[in-house]
Amino acid sequence: MARDPALFCAPIGVLDSGFGGLTVLRELRRALPLHDFVYLGDSGRAPYGGREVETVLDFSEQCVERLFAEGAALVVVACHTVSSVALRHLQGRYATADRRVLGVTIPAAECAVAASRGRIGLLGTARTVASGTFTTEVRKLSAMAVVERAAPLLAPIVEEGWEETDVGFAAVRHYVESLGNVDTVVLGCTHYPLLRRAFEAALPAGVALLDPAPGVAARLVTWLDRHPGFASPATGSLRCLSTGDPARFAELGARFLGEPLREVEFLAERGGALAPSVRVVPRGQVVR
Repeated sequence: MARDPALFCAPIGVLDSGFGGLTVLRELRRALPLHDFVYLGDSGRAPYGGREVETVLDFSEQCVERLFAEGAALVVVACHTVSSVALRHLQGRYATADRRVLGVTIPAAECAVAASRGRIGLLGTARTVASGTFTTEVRKLSAMAVVERAAPLLAPIVEEGWEETDVGFAAVRHYVESLGNVDTVVLGCTHYPLLRRAFEAALPAGVALLDPAPGVAARLVTWLDRHPGFASPATGSLRCLSTGDPARFAELGARFLGEPLREVEFLAERGGALAPSVRVVPRGQVVR
């Protein structure tokens, strides 16, 4: 079957529950600097980590559908929660000869097995840890021991800008200690790379710290080499979409991406779908 030539120049879609996926996007753009990207951060409905599974499925469906509507032929799920809980569902629902959905959990497991001497610890959201998906993927590759712990305070600490405070350092130390005797600690939430200094201070000597994002980017490069019809070098452009306050998303998102976000487009949920909209913040009582 001949591929539609228009798909060859399609942007790569990247989705996340909010800001954290921008740390993955940063590595994707470093690895593929001439590719176009469109990023969707569902910050208006974040966080996903404490949501019920059905809600995560519903929200992630809407995000994937929006990115396809924006012209993406390939969507990278940059959220560990969505990748752990909903990736197989999204692939089964949307993957075709001309559309694909990839995640971060398998690359994270591959990188962890390559880095570890036999005892892997992962910190992530409550929903990521409850899924057990990371452990399942590691055990497909190795018999290494895996410990997963939820670290629900860390993402809010990052969003408050408290990474370099006593609060940030104390919280990281608490969660690292909860992992026990491990030789590799995996950052299983895309907010956590902003806490690198706190993690490095908390980790005992000889324990490796693993941010999966560079490995995700490297594996995407390899995947595109095998599947060249899904994206190709273009202008290196970036569009950002958010369901939250665009101004706040641009301000906070710059910390995650490591560069300014010039413009953020607002999306609103209308009839079970995300669509471009004008953001209106009403005052007082609202009657519908």
